[in-house]
Amino acid sequence: MAKASRNDKRLVRHRRVRRNLSGVPEKPRLCVFRSLKNIFVQVIDDTTGHTLAAASSLDKDIKERQAYGGSKVAAKLVGESIAEKAKAKGIEEVAFDRGGFLYHGRVKELADGARAAGLKF
Repeated sequence: MAKASRNDKRLVRHRRVRRNLSGVPEKPRLCVFRSLKNIFVQVIDDTTGHTLAAASSLDKDIKERQAYGGSKVAAKLVGESIAEKAKAKGIEEVAFDRGGFLYHGRVKELADGARAAGLKF
């Protein structure tokens, strides 16, 4: 019997969280994906299945300020960026979906950056 990989365990956690968490137009879902070298975030309305705003450490303005996208500094910049984009679309409050990742390190920095820029969750 094969041992479950780290990503398989993350996907199980993600499915468990998503059973009770859904993005609605009044409070869309802020979804985080963390790879080894970058971090990505989207604001999603699950009723229509549309992405309302997105940001990542690969964005040009973030790359200029922080070259390596796998750091806490880059994650904080991505959080600030997504908050600005969401507020420009009229989104003030979101439901935070950590994607099965631990609320620690880069995921926590992203959340802190979004909160500091005025997004509520």
